[in-house]
Amino acid sequence: MADILKISDATALALHTMVHLAIVPEGRATTAEIAEIFDASKHHLAKVHHRLTKAGLLRSLRGPTGGVRLAKKPAKITLLKIYEVMEGPMTCHPCLFGKKKCPRADCVLGSLLPGLARQVRDYFEKTTLAQLAEESNGRAIKK
Repeated sequence: MADILKISDATALALHTMVHLAIVPEGRATTAEIAEIFDASKHHLAKVHHRLTKAGLLRSLRGPTGGVRLAKKPAKITLLKIYEVMEGPMTCHPCLFGKKKCPRADCVLGSLLPGLARQVRDYFEKTTLAQLAEESNGRAIKK
């Protein structure tokens, strides 16, 4: 379903990292720790963390107790903000061909695509890291 929801590996890592940091008691973790938890490349994750830091969503900490931590309160960070830092603006076309309007008067999918696009965008726009952390009951993923 073209353009309804495109989530790359980098974006999936960004979303998981941010929720993980909202849950862990100390509020910080190293890139190596997070890479191990999500079975990801440390180098790839470092690039993801760099983008999130550059966008002002993460803070990078140096030194022996370094790592990354959220730069804002979890209640102030939406999934849409994280998604758009990684993927660019969330645009959903109401046409499988990527047209602004279906070339057919009676689209074979009717109002399905625009409806789904609205639902996905609304969910990402309204859902914060704090909500997801609360839903997980504060259960951080163990190494």
